[in-house]
Amino acid sequence: MLIDRNDVATFCNELRRQNKQIVFTNGCFDIIHAGHVRYLTTAKNFGDVLIVGLNTDESVKRLKGNSRPINNQLDRAEVLLGLKAVDHVIFFGEQTAENLIAEVKPNVYVKGGDYTLETLPEAKIVQRFGGRVELVNLVAGHSTTNIVEKILEVKP
Repeated sequence: MLIDRNDVATFCNELRRQNKQIVFTNGCFDIIHAGHVRYLTTAKNFGDVLIVGLNTDESVKRLKGNSRPINNQLDRAEVLLGLKAVDHVIFFGEQTAENLIAEVKPNVYVKGGDYTLETLPEAKIVQRFGGRVELVNLVAGHSTTNIVEKILEVKP
């Protein structure tokens, strides 16, 4: 289910009242590939409910450049919600997910192993309210950037 940003805190408080362990991750998820699926499946295994913070089209453009995103935010959300591991999606447009995490207050925040606790700005917020951070190894050679580069190499 797509959650309206204005309803996030109330929605997550209700999950906590049901004693659900909330897992949160975030990203662009522009072209879904096996690395994403493995990552999200691993994330879901840390709790009961997986919520994905999905970068808006404008924030993807700021992070990845003018040629991105390939897929618009509604399409990216639909694909994510079609995955078995993903329960809910929330759009966010900020440079980092710090504000959204402060609203969600997940039990577990999951990010890729290309980060460390020191380089992950959201880690301090998660730890401040008693959550934990899990860094998950990425699948080598699987990235949206690699897929785009392969497509551009193909000559008609």
